[in-house]
Amino acid sequence: MVVYGKRVVEYILTKHSDKIQQVLLAKEIDKKQFRAFARLNVPLVRVDSKKAQSLARGGNHQGYLLEIAPLVPLEFSTLKAMNFVLVLCGISDVGNIGALFRTAFVLGVDGIVICGLKDFKQEGVLRASSGAMLDMPFCLVYNALDVANELKFAGFRLYGASLKGVESNGVTQGKKALFLGAEGNGLSAKILKKMDINLTIAQKREFDSLNVSTAGAILIDRIVNGRF
Repeated sequence: MVVYGKRVVEYILTKHSDKIQQVLLAKEIDKKQFRAFARLNVPLVRVDSKKAQSLARGGNHQGYLLEIAPLVPLEFSTLKAMNFVLVLCGISDVGNIGALFRTAFVLGVDGIVICGLKDFKQEGVLRASSGAMLDMPFCLVYNALDVANELKFAGFRLYGASLKGVESNGVTQGKKALFLGAEGNGLSAKILKKMDINLTIAQKREFDSLNVSTAGAILIDRIVNGRF
């Protein structure tokens, strides 16, 4: 798959150079950076702006593009052995998913389960996560109810995000999972019934709701740092 943009390309070069299969440049870069690419011993190709735009599908590539192998999701059983898991239920916007990958990695979530997507667009999520997706274990399980049941059986305490949840109830130690639903619909009634506790974020002013990636960041921080 092709990823693009200076920031994410530099991150991959620094942290995951072993994943790079081909470097594509559509601009002149400084000699030090060029030598770093050359030392990878992979094809280094100059492309014109038209080709670069085509590879980036019209995105802002900034002259930097890489071809890397698609990421391989883990088995769900691997994530069930973790301590804190984030479960994304029906969230399809790559910007939100990428932002949640980045937040989850920075704040200490162990792994992410992605539910309800038939077509998971890795390239967009990787770019939106600024490369953090490469360091965050994840798996794909279509049915979120199955995930809830299996995590419950594996000893997880389940937390759901809901406008009708409680603001503070104390997050226990041990294995836990935070479930986030898509903007607009949120978590389904069936999923909410499976939760041990449904959490909300009190708003100081009346408004529709927070963006799901923002709400997720707040809840993850509160769970990790015991702010409830």
